[in-house]
Amino acid sequence: MNVLYLVHDLADSAVRKRIKMLKAGNATVSVAGFVREQSSGAVDIEGCQPIVLGTTRDGKFGDRVLKVLFSRSVTQLHNQKYDVIIARNLEMLALARRVTFSSRSATRIVYECLDIHRIMLNQGTLGKFARAVERWLLRSTSMLITSSPAYLTNYFKPKQQLTKPVLLVENKVLDLEQNDATAVTERNSSAAPAWRIGWFGILRCRKSLAILSAFSRMMDGKVQVVLRGKPAYQEFDNFDAEVAAEPYLSFEGAYKSPEDLKSIYEDVDFIWAIDFFEEGLNSSWLLPNRIYEGCRYGRVPIAVNGTETANFLKNSAIGLTVKEATPEVLRDIFSQITPLDADKLKQRVQQSDPRKFTFTKASCSSLVGEISKERTGSAQITILE
Repeated sequence: MNVLYLVHDLADSAVRKRIKMLKAGNATVSVAGFVREQSSGAVDIEGCQPIVLGTTRDGKFGDRVLKVLFSRSVTQLHNQKYDVIIARNLEMLALARRVTFSSRSATRIVYECLDIHRIMLNQGTLGKFARAVERWLLRSTSMLITSSPAYLTNYFKPKQQLTKPVLLVENKVLDLEQNDATAVTERNSSAAPAWRIGWFGILRCRKSLAILSAFSRMMDGKVQVVLRGKPAYQEFDNFDAEVAAEPYLSFEGAYKSPEDLKSIYEDVDFIWAIDFFEEGLNSSWLLPNRIYEGCRYGRVPIAVNGTETANFLKNSAIGLTVKEATPEVLRDIFSQITPLDADKLKQRVQQSDPRKFTFTKASCSSLVGEISKERTGSAQITILE
């Protein structure tokens, strides 16, 4: 199968992961998309030399839409023949429609939507217009790929009246080597501080930073919080200064996925899987990468009740769920956790079926197989195992 993958950010590690999955499933992949202003530019991605369509700015959805509408580089895509176009995010779906319309192609379009942007949930004129555009564009698709069942029950079905087939592709760790998921190295937690909590990934939640700062100070060195990944600096007043001012928080920079996952997760005991960036909306519905990554390496995720993440942990009988994510509630819980308690929590994770948290080469073949199927207007939901 010949696939064109259209992406909003060529430097996104999740883009690299999806390309690896498609290629491992024996698809031929071409990639086109945009780079961010702070990026050093697009380079080879898993053997694919991407077509750069322009430069966009992080957090500027309107800017991205305008670039899609007026990018002249799109003409490079018109003369190519593809079996399927996978469009990651709404503006890329519009671009896919532009490509097929301009080239008068009947190429099937798959819409990949892995979170619901705040604009789509706006109750004003802007939100209504954006949802109407998405509904119109969805007509031209053959399938929706999404990462959480809550996106279907809370958004696509009630708000967009979706009738297309759905492929649920969770944010699991890609493990083409099929290594033993339980072969983890335990951190020596006997030395102070007793517990280390990891907050990894895209760091964009101001409320989480405030909670973890206050909580770690209350614990007076008995809990240390390690931050790694990519801060969304536009969401904070001064991220670097705020972290530097905290005695028990440290930001240890970016990491490469999946290459660095084992080392960074084995350096902590618990995983912060709580997000308030779009509280009550996308933050309540998502199933983030960090829960699969943390569990894949035997660490204990922390979630707040009433979210899809908490539901996932409860259904799997693992993790630590709290009624409220406040410094006081966390202090009360962690003041009572003993090393034996922590070991039991970790053992439950490590004894879970690794297929809950990982995609294998067989998963990649299934992904390509599902995308390649000719489909009608069925609303069937398929879960990628």
